[in-house]
Amino acid sequence: MNRSFPENRPLPAGRSAGTDSRHHVREDVPYALRISAAWAWRVGLILVVGGLLVWLLSFVSLLVIPLMVAALITALISPVVRFLRKAKVPKSLAVAITILGFLGLIGGALSLVGRQLYIGFSELWDQVLKGIGQVQGWLTDGPLRLTNEQLNSYLNEALQQLQSNSSAIFSSALSVGSTAGHLFTGLLLTIFALIFFLYDGDRIWRFVVGLLPKKARAASNGAGRKGWTSMVQYIRVQMFVAFVDAVGIGAGAAIIGVPLALPLGVLVFLGSFIPIIGALVTGFVAVLLALVANGWVNALIMLAIVLGVQQLEGHVLQPLVMGKAVSLHPLAVVLAVAGGSMVAGIAGALFAVPLLAILNSVVKYIAARGWETDPALGAPPPVEEPYLAPEPALASSGPGNPPETSEQEPVRRRRVQLRRKESDK
Repeated sequence: MNRSFPENRPLPAGRSAGTDSRHHVREDVPYALRISAAWAWRVGLILVVGGLLVWLLSFVSLLVIPLMVAALITALISPVVRFLRKAKVPKSLAVAITILGFLGLIGGALSLVGRQLYIGFSELWDQVLKGIGQVQGWLTDGPLRLTNEQLNSYLNEALQQLQSNSSAIFSSALSVGSTAGHLFTGLLLTIFALIFFLYDGDRIWRFVVGLLPKKARAASNGAGRKGWTSMVQYIRVQMFVAFVDAVGIGAGAAIIGVPLALPLGVLVFLGSFIPIIGALVTGFVAVLLALVANGWVNALIMLAIVLGVQQLEGHVLQPLVMGKAVSLHPLAVVLAVAGGSMVAGIAGALFAVPLLAILNSVVKYIAARGWETDPALGAPPPVEEPYLAPEPALASSGPGNPPETSEQEPVRRRRVQLRRKESDK
């Protein structure tokens, strides 16, 4: 008696053994697990590639960071170049005037701050010595009750520690010198890149876009220009935030009678462009001035003013104003700054928000296929066929149509080739 077992039964029409096995595997794996696995390997691949890219760029940070700084400065001062160009100033002269004016403004502000601080601290030197004497008196007559012999012994121990660690201090000094050399090199690269970004930025961008495949050029061009617009908005809002910091701390210092309030405000404005470190250094200078000039109570009031302004910046200006300008949620701005500082320190905190804004604009533009309706890109030029215009349309050979003659076939082939070229563009 013939029994047909399941494995010996013929498969339904249109299904093979491989298709049937894949069907059973899909039924065995739950749908939620399949979707999670599909998302997991894609997200994991993006993270791995992103981490690898950051690791590779860390080896050429001396080139990458100056280029990014030059791009930020270009976004800031490019309107000046456009204004001069509208005033019929030659392009090279407009770029030279803009860069020299920008460097002169920054140099003048720094020299003003340095000169005012030097003069102010020279006038306050007697008060500094008096403050050191007060600290020494508090150590001897205060709750610690330290004698002069104990103070001398502590000073001698500190000197011995310095002498024993002289090699470490020397190596640290060498690293500082190397860092200063890198900063000088980076400054020269930034200025050099800034000149070409202002003078020939459009042509450089067109050259980069021209390296891409033809089908990707329109999307890449439109997405890049959209990202650039986001970065321009970011740097303008950052200027506003720095101005608010400078006015808040400078006005507070003037109200409570701290000397050198004006140069202090200029110093805060410049330091606001350097995340974390800029706020710490300028805040320390403000509190130190109040301490030396007016004592502990005034210094505590100045510290409260600095902390209040920094809290206003961190919790109101940066998340709300900055997030609205670059189309980012306030939480995304805070996380971007924190994550950037964890990954790449000061440079990461400085470039995290503009990079995230550019990425957000690019992804939205490409997802919406914005290049198809972007007026900035312009419509493609029509294809001119003057030698084919007088010819009547040719029907292809088939039932009811006569076959093409030897003279008609090259014309039809030429038209097909032109249509293919136009579609490739």
